[in-house]
Amino acid sequence: MVPDDEGGGLMRTDALTDVIEGLDEALAAVDGFDEALVDGLLRPQPAQAVGLAGIADAVAGSPLAGRVAEAAEKTAAGAAGEDHLVALAAARCALLGSVHDALVARVAEAVGRPCPDERGTGPDGGPEHPANLLIAARGWLCDLARAGWRGIDHELVAGAAPVVSAMLPEPGLRRLAALLDGFAAELAASCPGSALERVPVRRWADLWSRAVLLTLPGAAAAPAVAEVTGRLLPLGVDVQEHATAVQAQVHAVFEPADGGAPRLVRAGVSAPKPDTVVGAGLWQLLRPHLSLLAAVSEGRAMEIDAMPVTGEGDLLWDDARARTGEPAEVFTTARVALPTAVAAPVAPVDRHPVRIAVPVLVEGYEVEEGKEGEEGTAFLIAGQRLAVDVDRVPAAGPLTPEVIASSGACVALLRWDAGRFLLQPLAVERTVRKKAVAVHAGAWAGGTTDKAGVRAEKAATDAVTVLRERAGKLLRK
Repeated sequence: MVPDDEGGGLMRTDALTDVIEGLDEALAAVDGFDEALVDGLLRPQPAQAVGLAGIADAVAGSPLAGRVAEAAEKTAAGAAGEDHLVALAAARCALLGSVHDALVARVAEAVGRPCPDERGTGPDGGPEHPANLLIAARGWLCDLARAGWRGIDHELVAGAAPVVSAMLPEPGLRRLAALLDGFAAELAASCPGSALERVPVRRWADLWSRAVLLTLPGAAAAPAVAEVTGRLLPLGVDVQEHATAVQAQVHAVFEPADGGAPRLVRAGVSAPKPDTVVGAGLWQLLRPHLSLLAAVSEGRAMEIDAMPVTGEGDLLWDDARARTGEPAEVFTTARVALPTAVAAPVAPVDRHPVRIAVPVLVEGYEVEEGKEGEEGTAFLIAGQRLAVDVDRVPAAGPLTPEVIASSGACVALLRWDAGRFLLQPLAVERTVRKKAVAVHAGAWAGGTTDKAGVRAEKAATDAVTVLRERAGKLLRK
């Protein structure tokens, strides 16, 4: 996608900056409820009652109206039961889902691709899960809401541990168990809540409301899975790193062998990691689990045969069903295959603005550094300024802010954060000695001869070796 005076596909950058009707009001209602959770819902104060009434008003025209209005009234009076808190969580998720849908529609307008078909995005029926575990999880979450983030202590947070332990043996409940475990760990690290200087209001409300909905029967069921055969053309790798874990998600265009329309898909892999493994060393933790990473760094396609894929476009990667194919240059894929690729739908329970990550190609832009009153790098596209989130570019690759600033074309994920659209570069193309040279964030995924990458890999290998020796000694003792 390029400015309309450059020829080629048209990117409506004005659509990304124009006001979306009702968006601010929906987010304000969510913010009001989130603030009510800070001090807890056991004995709500007048300001909290206003936030509760606001979320009820925001869904007044929906099928949730009656239940949420009752829940807001009971909660404001300090008489909320579990069903009332579930209704409020559902209202919050519905509002953010509507924001997600409005933003996705605006992205589709901007990039000229159709909105995903939302039919058939529900989960498979699957086996029923023990009701007592879901009830126990919901009870703990409701206790959190009553106490509020300022009221958490180690005793309250520790109540999640037995629930998580009981859930882990149940494959269908591991999604919820992982969410509860991570949420409880964050809360435990912040105890006591009364001493917090800053509360992550939106994040904790997101985790809480999502977890509450996943305790409802059927909500955590596995998504429907089919099998696909054809050619996979990688676009780039998104790396998400935390102190004890790392995840790589490959975004790609899938071309079905039967000649059907190309589709946008993802393939991800995650692994636990010691906090001493950083930078390019992350790849050696991930490579053994996803052969696709080597194809990304080598610039090759993958031929897949009967590969499982969810209805939301996530490939359940199996190396036995994939083989390396012919060379496939990312910018060629982005210019030829990406414009007609159809995005996968998103299940209702997963619709949230933070999930928006749409692969796009941007060309013919000017790079602007932050001006007074404006933060960070931006691309000037057809007279419109679109922010570039260089902080999301992983250190585990050769793509740097300096390289981005000298580029003329970019394959990126279009995201929405803090009230605006922005770009997360996956690869850029720049001119070096009159030749177009591509630089990829995932260039070191399958190995590298780059000096900086080699040093980081060696340091990571040494760190892992030492940790394994220490673990071995502890086990022998």
